[in-house]
Amino acid sequence: MNKEILLVIETVSNEKNVSKEVIVDAVEHALAGAVKKKFRLNQKQDIEARVTIDLETGNYTTYRRWLVVDEIEDELEDQQILLNDAVLKNKDLKIGDYLEEEVASIKFGRILAQAAKNVIVQKVRDAERSRIVELYLPKIGQLIFGIVKRVEKGNVYIDLGMPDKEGSVEEAIILKENLIPREAIRPGDRLRGFLSDVQSETRGPQLYITRKAPEFLVELFKLEVLEVGQGLIEILGAARDPGLRAKISVKSNDPKLDAIGACVGMRGSRVQSVSNELGGERIDIIMWDDDPAKFVINAMSPAEVLSIVVDEEKKIMDIAVSEDQLSQAIGRGGQNVRLASELTGWELNVMSKEEADDKLTEENKKLSSLFMEELNVDQDVADVLAKEGFSSINEIAYCSLEEFNSIEDFDTDIINELRKRALDKLELKKSELDKDNLLSNIKELSEEDIIKLNNHDINSIDDVADLSVAELLDVIELSEDIAGKIIMEARERWINQE
Repeated sequence: MNKEILLVIETVSNEKNVSKEVIVDAVEHALAGAVKKKFRLNQKQDIEARVTIDLETGNYTTYRRWLVVDEIEDELEDQQILLNDAVLKNKDLKIGDYLEEEVASIKFGRILAQAAKNVIVQKVRDAERSRIVELYLPKIGQLIFGIVKRVEKGNVYIDLGMPDKEGSVEEAIILKENLIPREAIRPGDRLRGFLSDVQSETRGPQLYITRKAPEFLVELFKLEVLEVGQGLIEILGAARDPGLRAKISVKSNDPKLDAIGACVGMRGSRVQSVSNELGGERIDIIMWDDDPAKFVINAMSPAEVLSIVVDEEKKIMDIAVSEDQLSQAIGRGGQNVRLASELTGWELNVMSKEEADDKLTEENKKLSSLFMEELNVDQDVADVLAKEGFSSINEIAYCSLEEFNSIEDFDTDIINELRKRALDKLELKKSELDKDNLLSNIKELSEEDIIKLNNHDINSIDDVADLSVAELLDVIELSEDIAGKIIMEARERWINQE
């Protein structure tokens, strides 16, 4: 009987709050290690061993093991056995199995118990690390509450509260770069944060919290605004200048519910509560809109937008405001326009109404000159085309009749003639290309894809070769793999020409 083993297992399991299975595994590894060491000292052999413990009696059995292989590796002859020899002892064995043979067990005494200590400690640490990782991995993306334990070199260490039913008090860290600037934090302060990552490191699991991420702001509003949790209001995005200013976009799923009003709360109580948590950060609540231009106009609040010009291809918008609102629209250090850009995903250029008019006039002049030259039309027709937003011959050639008919200055005859001239011009350009340089030679491209590419002035294989994968995907819908394949095939033409 080996009651000492059962006592060790029971004691360590209770002290470390780790399952008995983990401790048993550690003790078995320690015993197996002792067996290997004995063979190495007595017989100068490096062997494989396995130990099993009976948890009822404390008795344990030791087995020497050989890996079944088809060819024994050098210096491993004491750990491996050929399949032909192994099946003589056990016909069910196959390559990769182990042949086991019971050998005499080592007595579990004081010396062996001490030798097993390091193995047990390591196994316990590994188990605790795994438990913490498993516990907190599902909580990534959630708010974490805790008490500031200490501040070291600008990093804040958080005590996550009382021990849970499975273990000890856990600790999280907020790195200096993830703290709100100029935020005064002292030991003992109660602090919230957004759990951004969980890493299993050598020194133990590390729980990373941030207070700067836009997601932290979103989670605070979810906590404060009940309608968000109920699905009546959606928070679709957020942008922050931590500690100073932020913008969030909201959408109401109930036509009777004012999303902005719900987030602001009675007398501003809800938004003020969130702002206080963020060190007084000013928060603009923006109504989301599926029309990008309207969404940008909302996002530029409190500045009033007079006009807006959209470049969908480059995803840029030129925003015009009155001269007296120019500084407000831009914000201190460009803060307002920068946050609006982050929130909407568009590059925004803010300018005065006069600057916008001058820019538009200059661009329309360039386009008018282009249309007069390419389509052989007079100044008046070219000016109308530029004014209506056409930016290339491709757009005119492939513009739908419905869209053309909406132009009051053009009748059916003029429309048909313009489309014909544009198509003829494109055909002429294609004819000037050598046959090997035609987009139709790319088998992965459909006719519809080619038209879309033409609309973006991409008319040849050489033009495709000059694109990045992202640029190609902006024009046509493909998988990244197919897009990459198309571009590489196009670039092969360059290589062959060289």
